Amino acid sequence: MAEQQEQAAPDAMMTRIGQVIMLHHGGDREEARSRFLDLWAEIGEDGDPLHRCTLAHYMADTQDDPSDELAWDLRALSAAEELTDGRIAEHHESLAVRAFYPSLHLNLAADYVKLGRTEAARTHLRRARGAVGALGDDPYGDGVRAAIGRLELRLDGDGTSGSGEGPGSLGGPGSSGGPGGETLGPPRRRP
Repeated sequence: MAEQQEQAAPDAMMTRIGQVIMLHHGGDREEARSRFLDLWAEIGEDGDPLHRCTLAHYMADTQDDPSDELAWDLRALSAAEELTDGRIAEHHESLAVRAFYPSLHLNLAADYVKLGRTEAARTHLRRARGAVGALGDDPYGDGVRAAIGRLELRLDGDGTSGSGEGPGSLGGPGSSGGPGGETLGPPRRRP
């Protein structure tokens, strides 16, 4: 019985993270950020890498400051580097660690664009592009590939964070970020 409870704990945390994601998607960004911070404190800096990766990946979207968003996306990447396919399979058998990297690197590229750090953005965009082979031919994979293409066009088009405007031209919280109103980062897959 104790063994079953230990196995249920990771799923319980992923459920709780998913509930906060739904809260955020429902428009309550401040409350989502507060709850994510509470969960982060519970998980801890050395907690389960799947929990840390998932929470940090979504926590980044609740940030007002692009530097804070970058910090959370870096935490997500760091946690992903500790993940194993075995651990991910415990949560969902069809997932693989390598499929996380296109989205994680694309988010970092978008963060660096917002901060006006073009070369760092290009580096992570190349890493995202190099990892897309791990994505499925499904709406999520198509969305990530399309977002990579949009950001590549943006960087190739003007080499800056936006049409001669400063890093802030990508907008703040809740903005779409892209020149045509599109989102710079990838679609987020539900946990």
